[in-house]
Amino acid sequence: LRALRRELPDALAAASAGQEEELARLLPELAEQPAARGTGRPDEEGTARLFELTARLLEQIGAGHTVLLVLEDLHWADASTRHLLSYLFRTLRTGRLVVLATYRSDDIHRRHPLRPLLAELDRLRTVRRIELERFTRQEVGRQIAGILATEPDPAQIDRIFERSDGNAFFVEELAVCASERCADLSDSLRDLLLVRVEALPEDAQRVVRIAAEGGSTVEYRLLAAVARLAEDDLIEALRAAVNAHILTAAPTGDAYRFRHALVREAVGDDLLPGERSRLNRRYAEALEADASLVPADQRVLRLASYWYHAHDPAKALPAVLDASVTARARHAYSEQLRLLERAMELWDTAPADVRARLRPVDYTEVYPPCGCDPATTPLRYLDLMAEAAVAGRLCGERDRAMKIIKRALRHLDDDHDPLRAAWFWIQRSRLVQAKAQGDGWRELARAQDLVRGLPPSEVHAEVLANVANWSMIHDPGPDAFSAAERAVEYARMVGAQEIEMTARLTLGGLRVEAGDVDAGLAEMREVNRRTVADGIASVAGRSYVNLPSELESVGRSREAVPLLEQGIEYTRRFGRFDHEAYVWGNLAESLFTLGRWEEAAEAACRSRRVGQSARPRAFHARIRAELALARGELAEAAAHLADGRAYFGTHDCAPQHTLPLVRIAIGVAAGEGRLLDARAEAGRALRDGFPPGTQRYAWPLLLSAATVETRTAGLPATEEGRADALARIRRAAGALTVNVPVWQAYERWVHAELAYAEGSADPEDWAPVVAAFETLERPYELARVRLRLAE
Repeated sequence: LRALRRELPDALAAASAGQEEELARLLPELAEQPAARGTGRPDEEGTARLFELTARLLEQIGAGHTVLLVLEDLHWADASTRHLLSYLFRTLRTGRLVVLATYRSDDIHRRHPLRPLLAELDRLRTVRRIELERFTRQEVGRQIAGILATEPDPAQIDRIFERSDGNAFFVEELAVCASERCADLSDSLRDLLLVRVEALPEDAQRVVRIAAEGGSTVEYRLLAAVARLAEDDLIEALRAAVNAHILTAAPTGDAYRFRHALVREAVGDDLLPGERSRLNRRYAEALEADASLVPADQRVLRLASYWYHAHDPAKALPAVLDASVTARARHAYSEQLRLLERAMELWDTAPADVRARLRPVDYTEVYPPCGCDPATTPLRYLDLMAEAAVAGRLCGERDRAMKIIKRALRHLDDDHDPLRAAWFWIQRSRLVQAKAQGDGWRELARAQDLVRGLPPSEVHAEVLANVANWSMIHDPGPDAFSAAERAVEYARMVGAQEIEMTARLTLGGLRVEAGDVDAGLAEMREVNRRTVADGIASVAGRSYVNLPSELESVGRSREAVPLLEQGIEYTRRFGRFDHEAYVWGNLAESLFTLGRWEEAAEAACRSRRVGQSARPRAFHARIRAELALARGELAEAAAHLADGRAYFGTHDCAPQHTLPLVRIAIGVAAGEGRLLDARAEAGRALRDGFPPGTQRYAWPLLLSAATVETRTAGLPATEEGRADALARIRRAAGALTVNVPVWQAYERWVHAELAYAEGSADPEDWAPVVAAFETLERPYELARVRLRLAE
């Protein structure tokens, strides 16, 4: 971004107009007053918002210029850079933009964090991987000739080719050494990298060693403060290092960096332990004495690094914690997690008086208060664990987060702190679901047990809200209602507005599914209005998913479409990408119902492009399977069905996910002539039964099962078990709710289809079905029942 600001200041200013404050989290120069750090609840929307703004910024600049974004040495990139790169590759669609990223394959070991990103990028059509093989002998000769500006002799080429093994970097190092008549090199890489450093004058060597500990780029004034050389001597030392191609001037012109990061790494490794800590202490002391030595946005993070590597826990612990707050404010949760892990490492070695001066209010914002005076209560180790667990979940480091949570729960068992233990069990439930290790209920039940009987609190309200939402999806009924109502009550008592809105949204959905349609929809509309007005983006985004979904469930598809279109704009603006994916999927579903199939297919594709986690991708696969099945494209339907089941997995068998996939599986099997397989699919679903509130999924499934039995009539191979199958369908239909016109129409359709399957082909059975669908805006269903009437 700084390079863009130098090269294209006007274009950058135009592209960032209106978003300067948000983008200033990355580049403070863009705004006079960047957003205050540590504000707002930490969640994925902040990171996603920055990613979205960065992508749009690049697209807008690329509209008027050809932009080449080069990222070198990706194998050293931190997690936030990898996540941003993944997002750019998946979302950039317009503008004259090329992203060129390089990495060294030799450094990518089996568990290297770059491997998953490379696998993801290989699947994208917009990405091309270029494998650069090691140089041949002929190519090494051409490279040497370019470096030395003269044709090398064959013996020299042979020696360098043999020792470099065709590695271009090593070729360059060896060629320069040969031209400078350096002594023979050892076989070790470190010696190869250090040989030119060791050939420098003593002062230059000293400056290079100091620069190695300063960071990827070291400002001249900071280097001068730490080196403590006369200015002329320092300049001569830097000139020698630059002329030897070890250091190079940074693009800003007031700093230096190593020409090759490997050289910096080797120089740092060559320092003695005491020497390294001493240099870091001098860097830290210089920066504390004069904060202007580095850019303001880097000071806190640099100071934390210097004190940590100086092995001074008394100074390092507060500095690392301060840096973790800065990282959180920038939504750099990977860096926040790394810093918090360092703080936990330093905790026991830091003096007690230093720890006693730390306050939770200064460093944490996710963990429930202990009920003590925040001005006098010291920060606790558990506070750090809580903050680190949330940072790990938000940055995708779920294994690390889970380890921290397990350690915290073991610690809390000893402290007998049920409220905070319940909070950690909620986090564990979320991780279990995200890691596909279960449906999260066992963990939620444990949290519920811990808060039972305690006075109302924010944690208690959050537990109840999570229980209600889980029950709405997996087991709707009286317990879900009770949990949602109590969550609303408790949240109001303690002033937790976001939890209150979450619980009210769930409560509205439960009312709709229980048959109190108008009251439930009114509640959901009010939540949508309030959360949009108050800027509670996490709940507002979910309301744009749930409210249109409930409208679709009661046959009001046309009413859902404009709300979904608003939701797309809102979720995109606030970076709620999984919510946006669900909104696109719901839009595809409603457009499919209305007969606008081409638009539905496009919306489904948008859902897949935006979705970042398994569930939105599974939803996309389901919608595409529905479309393909309706069009008779059985192979495509089967492929999308397999994708959907793979994404959902077997760990979370929520009816809203499983029942539509069963219905599609019945349709695919029947379409391929595998009628017994279709009957078996239906039989398994009927054996398990349909939970309350699932009529929107159950009625179409029963219709598919009845249609299969119509086709089995008169076939000897399918006669056995046919009567039982018909009886099971009829019993299941008798137990389902028909509280709105669309499901009343489906009830008539299922009973007419069952009569047809049992040998009755009476037009009197079908005329009322056609009449019912003629009052609904569902052209595909209307065409199907008219066809039955005609038959």
